[in-house]
Amino acid sequence: MIHTYLVALGSNMRVPGIGAPPRVIDAAVVALEMAGIDVTALSATIASRPVGPSMRSYANAAARVECDLAPPDMLAAIQEIEDDFGRRRRGARWRARPLDLDIILWSGGLWHSPDLTIPHPSFRERDFVLAPAAAIAPDWCDPVTGLTLRQISARAS
Repeated sequence: MIHTYLVALGSNMRVPGIGAPPRVIDAAVVALEMAGIDVTALSATIASRPVGPSMRSYANAAARVECDLAPPDMLAAIQEIEDDFGRRRRGARWRARPLDLDIILWSGGLWHSPDLTIPHPSFRERDFVLAPAAAIAPDWCDPVTGLTLRQISARAS
């Protein structure tokens, strides 16, 4: 079975051998493809202010992807990519990070487990997620609110 996901990509650290955050986003797209996750649409990369105590600006984008991975396996795959880019899961929340990949929406609708909640619990309040997501999947409906990404983005602006 093929699943479609909307994935948010973010970086606010240089990665050795790759470069500044916008280049990290580009490299992350390549890493998704190399992991067998087909990127079917990619937004432009935007700059955004950090959430929380980090002082570094972020590069953010959104990708619509397809693969045969169920949500727990997709989470494991994107966390492995994050780890390959130097992501560490210990320490302060919202700290600077080389790569952040979040599952925002899934073609199956809702998913809830101790490790993963889809839709992403706070995506509706984050313009740095909504704007890129609405640019590539404007008619994708949030299964919780019934609103499209275009509608949610317009209300958040």
